[in-house]
Amino acid sequence: MASKAKEDGGIVETIKTVVYALLIAGVFRTLFFQPFWIPSGSMKDTLLIGDFLFVNKMAYGYSRYSCPFAACPFSGRLFFSEPERGDVVVFRHPVNGSDFIKRLIGMPGDTVQMRGGMVYLNGAEVPQEDVGVFSELYEQQGPMGQLPRCENGPVGQGDTCTKSKSRETLPGGRTHDVLNIDTNGAGDNTDVFTVPAGHYFFMGDNRDNSQDSRFVQAVGGVGFVPADHLIGRADRIMFSSAGRSMLYFWTWRSDRFFKAVE
Repeated sequence: MASKAKEDGGIVETIKTVVYALLIAGVFRTLFFQPFWIPSGSMKDTLLIGDFLFVNKMAYGYSRYSCPFAACPFSGRLFFSEPERGDVVVFRHPVNGSDFIKRLIGMPGDTVQMRGGMVYLNGAEVPQEDVGVFSELYEQQGPMGQLPRCENGPVGQGDTCTKSKSRETLPGGRTHDVLNIDTNGAGDNTDVFTVPAGHYFFMGDNRDNSQDSRFVQAVGGVGFVPADHLIGRADRIMFSSAGRSMLYFWTWRSDRFFKAVE
């Protein structure tokens, strides 16, 4: 009988330990850092398919989307800090409920337009400097097996796929690299967007391969993103794998471990 009671007590203690661990992990994920795996190439070459990073949840304060399943029981934002132009941000898509990661280009009240693949902010062209090409193999990438788009396409399986790379300098002096496939794509020439109060305008760094704020939500785009949909800021890549699985250690990109996101 004593042995049975001891066994039951051990099971209860194990369950309590698991519950406490899950609660601690949930609090950590909600208040501090959320893991995020890059599934697509829309932010190349800043972020590559297979990059694993932690999203800083403290950067902009908290909304109901800070909690798993959008379960935080309040509206608006608590402890809100305004994001900065140029931040790489994870946010909840306003329509489909997925988490997206893009670069913040337009602040509330800004006008944004694309002309010939160039960004115009408040009527002024955002300067770009040619910095060469971005090269990668034309092969399936990541668990979803996506094939990259190439400026030098079509190319065969295993051949080199290239895109022009430029360094873009935003107002305020922050710089980042952007990739270009053509200058007459669907998002390269747009109407003028005026960002509403309390909303933000996001774009992918891989400009011709990103469904972002240049595209309306009715066709799968992001449109303007409300402030309460911001989840956090991407600060640092912790791990990166070029393979179909993170277990394929021979595909790990050790040069990207602990790399800052710029």
